[in-house]
Amino acid sequence: MNQKTKELAELPVSRLMLKFFVPAFIGVFVNALYNIVDRIFIGQGVGSMALSGVSVTFPVMLIVMGFGMLIGIGAGVLVSINLGKHDMNKAEQVLGSSFLLMLLVSVLITIIGFAIKEAMLNSFGATAETIEYANDYLNIILAGTVFQVVGFSLNNIIRAEGNARKAMYSMLISAGINMILNPVFIFGFGMGVKGSALATVISMIVLTIWVIIHFRSTKSVVRLKVEYVSRFNPKILFEILAIGMAPFFMQIAASIVQGLLNTKLIAFGGDLAVGAMGIVNSVLTLIVMAIVAINMASQPIISFNYGARSYNRVKDTLRIAIIAATAISVFAFLVVETIPSGIVRLFNSTDPDLLKFGKEGLRMCMLALPFIGFQVVTGNFFQSMGKAKIAVLLTLLRQVIILIPLLFLLPHFFGLHGIWMAMPISDFLSATIVVFFLVKQWKKLTALALTHP
Repeated sequence: MNQKTKELAELPVSRLMLKFFVPAFIGVFVNALYNIVDRIFIGQGVGSMALSGVSVTFPVMLIVMGFGMLIGIGAGVLVSINLGKHDMNKAEQVLGSSFLLMLLVSVLITIIGFAIKEAMLNSFGATAETIEYANDYLNIILAGTVFQVVGFSLNNIIRAEGNARKAMYSMLISAGINMILNPVFIFGFGMGVKGSALATVISMIVLTIWVIIHFRSTKSVVRLKVEYVSRFNPKILFEILAIGMAPFFMQIAASIVQGLLNTKLIAFGGDLAVGAMGIVNSVLTLIVMAIVAINMASQPIISFNYGARSYNRVKDTLRIAIIAATAISVFAFLVVETIPSGIVRLFNSTDPDLLKFGKEGLRMCMLALPFIGFQVVTGNFFQSMGKAKIAVLLTLLRQVIILIPLLFLLPHFFGLHGIWMAMPISDFLSATIVVFFLVKQWKKLTALALTHP
């Protein structure tokens, strides 16, 4: 047992969570700034219509990120579980098989993406005023798909093997490059939305090179070996996809919902309402990413100790994660409800109509924010134990099963307000259902802990 896996097995859970959370939080916070920085520079440097155009591409980017999560999180959980079982050979087979899958899926996404790009943008709410901006941005993003998928996926596996600090450095370097290049390309070279997209892709190329070098070095816990990359292991691939389905469906569902939201917003509020939703999404992404950092910190601990049958440590990790996620959600709720105008002005300070839409959207969409934290943590909890079906169900509750019917129903009675209201109502209703599954699984873990103290 090396030092990393020994810590997962023996270090007090509270210290281990803090040790993993700090680099994970810094990493995902900086990662969340990718889209936020893009929108701020585009909104301030190009205009509100450009901001709306780039917001239309958001569902497509969610789909690309979904495939990265499908492979990266699925493989990461399997790596952690097998390290907990002290099966290093299986862990390295998982890494090799997942890398080949990343490459193949990336090529497929790129080909299909360019083939149906126009149809996607139209279905996601592009109009005559915004389609050119959306096209310019998406062309470059699709061309860099392989770097987004590989970079994100491998970095998640770095975290899953216990190298949280290295994973943080990866995101700091990548996001730092993005934040430097954005103003250079937009303002310095006058490239507009194309410059913002190019900055994003270049930063992902650097990330991909960085993580591959890590897994080929002696500093990694599991090594990326050519013999495992060069051939498929069907059983491992199935396990990766099964576990990764929960975050994948979450992203795909988010993409579908975002596309539906855009079309409803166009119908009831126009292009500026779509731009306002882009601001809402940016803020919500930042908040959820802070909670995702808790998931990233807890995932290797839960997976490793579940594989090692240390069930009390699994329970301790879950309890700490829920408390921390709820605290973040409540704090973020208070900030958003207190200064919504100041937040909107970060993205565009000249358009009074965008300010009006953005302020209203922020306040109403975030009404149930205090209930989101423990839902996100609970979904990750089931996923980290390999319970893919429950994780998928809990994920789809918020994003699809409850939200989509509300988006069709409420606007007919309340107009634009009905669109904003759909999100908090969905959050609250799904939270009540999540509690049921959480309590049931907690009782099972308590019983298992008695037989495996």
